[in-house]
Order: sequence, then structure tokens, then C-alpha cells
Amino acid sequence: MIRVLLVDDHAMLRAGFRAILSTQPDIEVVGEATTGAEGVRLAAELQPDVITMDVQMPDMDGIEATRRIVADPAVAATVAIVTTFDRDEYLFQALDAGAGGFLLKNAGPEELIAAVRALAAGDGILAPEVTRRVLSRFSTSGGASAGSATQGGGSAAQGGGSATQGGGAATRGESVLAEPLTDRESEVLALMADARSNAEIARELFIGEATVKTHVSRVLQKLGARDRVQAIVLAHRHGLTR
Repeated sequence: MIRVLLVDDHAMLRAGFRAILSTQPDIEVVGEATTGAEGVRLAAELQPDVITMDVQMPDMDGIEATRRIVADPAVAATVAIVTTFDRDEYLFQALDAGAGGFLLKNAGPEELIAAVRALAAGDGILAPEVTRRVLSRFSTSGGASAGSATQGGGSAAQGGGSATQGGGAATRGESVLAEPLTDRESEVLALMADARSNAEIARELFIGEATVKTHVSRVLQKLGARDRVQAIVLAHRHGLTR
């Protein structure tokens, strides 16, 4: 059962999300919060698997709430920013805060359900239009971003050393990796960066989904990335994609 916490100051939207998610036998909405501060408290209290987080709320905004939730080692939930504000500053602030996904509120019910399941399975989720902007930002700016990809959420190479430790910023990704990627892992990372799902990667490479999951896990481990979203950001920042 996937446990979901809804954080949004609009009661109608929370009710809609609850109605959609509650139709699924494998998803349970375990709580609702109306402010970011309440969301932080309930995340620790209820231990959900996935949190849907609004951006603009009273008391504490969703970006700061996400940052605090991700920084809490006692909370294992993945946060999906869900907003009507299709703006780059929210997107990159959310990624900087450690969000594992970014969806727009005009997404359909099927997209919401699929996103919750993907996040619970450890896959990062970006709305297709958002993915294009992420890739465009890194391809046109030479890897520059609005801020550190892990600001407030731990080191980008957590467990594998700082991306700039002992010799300046990595130019082609050598120092961001705990160890070199194999040829197959590089192929998988390139397809991840192209916003492909595990099933799509499996079809492209003619391998099983279980094998793809193993390769993805190894890629995340070597990059020191929390999830696929951070892996995509790091890959483009450090020139690891073709």
C-alpha cells in the first residue's frame, strides 16, 4: 500500500486528489495538511511514502517545507511539487530543495496516479513540458543552473565525494562519479536523461525491466543521486550524457 500525504491550502483540490487516489487499491491517503509547516510535522508523524506539495501556502511555502522534509533523516517520503505555477523559478527551486517530482495541477487523473506509483517505486517524475525545460536549461547554459542542484538537500555526490572536491568543478563528470559508469550504465543514463521510463529503456535496449532497475540503481549510487531527477540534473551539469 502506497501511503500519500496531501499538502495544499485549497480544500477543494485536496478533496479532488483524495477522490482520485482513493479509487486505487494500492494507494491510501493517510493525511492532509493546509500549510507547509503542518506538512513538515505530518511527514514525520505519519511517515508517508509520497507527499504532494503545493508551492504557495501560508505559514511556510512548499519549497521550504520540501527542503526540511528531505533534510530530515527520519523521513523517507518522496515529495512531488504540484502547482498551477508553470514557472522556471519554482521548478529549479523545487529541484534544489530535493523534490523528486514536479507536476502541474492541470495534469489528468491518470497522470497523478502514475506519478504517485512511480515516486513510490523510486522513480523521479517531471511533467513532459517541465522535462524539456530542464534539459534545455542545461544544454544551453553549459550546465549552469539557478542554484546548486542539492542546496539544502545534501551533497550532490553524497556517499561518493563532492563534485568539486580536491581540484575544481568537474568538466566532463569524472569527479562527480564514485566510480566510472559501464557502457551499459552510460546508455541507461542517456535514456533516463531523455525522460524515458524503465519500460521504455527496456524496450530500447532489449533487456528486462528488472535489469533496467538494477542499472538505474547502480547509476544513482555512482552519481550519489537521491533519485532519477537529481541524476538527470547531475548528468547534464557534468556532461555525462551524449
